Amino acid sequence: MTQSLIEALQNPALYPHPVEGFEVIETHISWVLLTGQYAYKLKKPVNFGFLDFSSREAREHFCHEELRLNQRTAPDIYLEVLPVTGSLEAPQLGGNGPVLDHVLKMRQFPQSGLLSNVLARGELMPAHIDALAREIADLHAEAKRVPIEHVLGSAEAVMAPVRQNFEQIRPLLEDAADLTQLEHLEAWAEDTFTRLQPLLDQRKGDGFIRECHGDIHLANVTLLDDHVLLFDCIEFNEPFRLIDVVSDAAFLAMDLEDRGLKSLSRRFINAYLELTGDYQGLTLLPFYKAYRAMVRAKISLFRLAQEQDPVERVVILRQYRNYAALAESYSAIPTRFLAITHGVSAVGKSHVAMRLVEAFGAIRLRSDVERKRLFPTADEAELYSSAATQATYSHLHQQAAAILLAGFPVVLDATYLKQAQRQAAHAVAEQTGVPFLILDCQAPEAVIVAWLAERQAEGRDPSDATLEVIRAQEAGREPLSDVEQSHSGRIATHEAASLDSLIERIRSHLPGF
Repeated sequence: MTQSLIEALQNPALYPHPVEGFEVIETHISWVLLTGQYAYKLKKPVNFGFLDFSSREAREHFCHEELRLNQRTAPDIYLEVLPVTGSLEAPQLGGNGPVLDHVLKMRQFPQSGLLSNVLARGELMPAHIDALAREIADLHAEAKRVPIEHVLGSAEAVMAPVRQNFEQIRPLLEDAADLTQLEHLEAWAEDTFTRLQPLLDQRKGDGFIRECHGDIHLANVTLLDDHVLLFDCIEFNEPFRLIDVVSDAAFLAMDLEDRGLKSLSRRFINAYLELTGDYQGLTLLPFYKAYRAMVRAKISLFRLAQEQDPVERVVILRQYRNYAALAESYSAIPTRFLAITHGVSAVGKSHVAMRLVEAFGAIRLRSDVERKRLFPTADEAELYSSAATQATYSHLHQQAAAILLAGFPVVLDATYLKQAQRQAAHAVAEQTGVPFLILDCQAPEAVIVAWLAERQAEGRDPSDATLEVIRAQEAGREPLSDVEQSHSGRIATHEAASLDSLIERIRSHLPGF
C-alpha cells in the first residue's frame, strides 16, 4: 500500500506549490519525496524492535514527534505534518475523508550543504565547529530533563546498551585477534563502569539526563542560509534520546576523530564546555566516546553478515577494526600537564591556549568566561573587584585540579600577572603530579592595540578589557622570577613560527604526543 501511495503522490496537481520534478530517496525506514522546494517524508510500515512504525497510528505519532523534536534546532526545515486522505487512486494532501497515512512536510535543501559533504570538498572550517558547539549547547540547555523516577538515565540503564554491544558483536567475529581485542575492551568498559557508577547516578540526580538529539554526526548537520543547523533527531526510540548530554556530545567528538579530525574534535569539546560549564562531564567523555565507537563497529558487522562479495567483506571488516581501534584508544592512559598563560589582555593568549587544545587535547579554562559564570549578575565594578578576581583564580585552580584528575591536560587562559596567582597554579600542578608550564605571551603594543580594536569591533569576545586597562596591567605586572623562568616558554604571539616552535618543544619533552 505504501509503495503504491508513493507512486500516486508523484502528481504535481496534488501540491499547492510549483513542482520541479519528483525524486524518491528510500532508506530502510522511510521514503522522502523531493519536489524541488519541499520534501515529503513518509514512514515505512516496519517493525525492527527498536523502532515500530507498523500501524498508521504509530506513524502519525512519530511524524508529530519528529516535527516537535527537530523544530528545536531546525524550525526552518521541519514545517508541518499533513494527513494523506482520499484513496490510493486519488490521494489528497491535507484533505477530508479517510486518512491513508501521514507525511512530514520539510523544506528541501541541497545535499551539498551537509557538513559531511562540506568536509569532502575540503571546506569545513573551525568556525563551523564553533557554531555547531553553540547549537548543541543551546539544545541541551533548553532540553527537558528526565525525571529522577524515570528508569532511563540510571547507571544500570547507561551500561545496558554497552554490554549489549559486546554480546551482539562477539558471535560475528572469527579472528582470534579481534576476539582478544573485544575481551580487553569489554573488561575496560566494566572496570570503567564500576569506577564511574556513582557519578553516573549523580548525573541523573543533577539533571544531566535530558531529551537530547541522539544522533549527532556531520551528516546530520547542514549549512542553510549561512547558518549551521542540526537536524534528523532520533524520534523513534526514547532510550536513544533520553541520555546524558555528554553522551550526546561524545557522538560528534567520536565522529570527528573517526574522520581524522582530532584537532576539530578537541576544539568542539572545549567550545561546548566553555558554553555549558559542564566540566564534570569530562570524566565520562572517554567512556561515552568508546561506547559510540562500538555502536558504529557493531553496525559494520551487521552489514558484514549480510554481504557475500569477498572484496566488500574485507572493506567492512576493516571498517569494524578501525572503529574498534578508535574505541581502544579511549582506554589509553593520557599524558597530562598544566599550562598557564602570562600576559596582558589582547596579547593573543587565547589563540596560544587554543593551539594547545588542538595539538594536545588540553582543556582550556578562560578567566573571562569563568568570572562571568561565577558572577552572572554583578556590575562591572563588582565583576573586576579584587575579591571577584581572587575568587575567579581560585575557581580556575579548583576546576583545573578536577580536570587533571579526570585525565586531561589543562591550559588556564588568564593574565597571571601576579606572582601569587602563578604560585597557586604551580601548587595545583605539584599536588596532581603533572608538569607545569608558563606560556609567556609577548607582542608589540601596536599589535596589541590593533588586536584589541579588532576584538571590540567583532563584539564577541568575553573580555571587557580596554586600552586603559591593558596599560594599567602592564604597569602593575610582576615579572617572572628565576624559578618561574625555568618553567616558562616565551611566545611572540604575532609571529606564527614562535608558537609553532613552542608546540614542538612541548611535544618533544612530553611522552604520548
